[in-house]
Amino acid sequence: MSAAEEISSSFEAALKELEAIVQAMEAGEAPLEESLTAYERGLALLKHCQDTLTSAERRLKILEDGTLRDFSPAGDEERKA
Repeated sequence: MSAAEEISSSFEAALKELEAIVQAMEAGEAPLEESLTAYERGLALLKHCQDTLTSAERRLKILEDGTLRDFSPAGDEERKA
C-alpha cells in the first residue's frame, strides 16, 4: 500500500497499521527506499488519526449541571479559574 493511497480504514485499523510501521522501522532492517515509503505512509496514517480525533472532539458533548454542552478544552481552563 503506497502513502498516496486514500486511507479509508477506521481509526482503529489506521492506528494498528501505524503501530506496525513504527515497530518495523524501529527494527531497522528495511532498505532505505522501503523505509521512506513506510515513513510517508505513517505520516498519512498519523494525519488521518489526528483528523479523526479532532472530529470526535468537536462532536463530543458532556453533561454539566444537567445540561449537555459542546466539549471545549478551553472551557476546562475557564472552570478552574
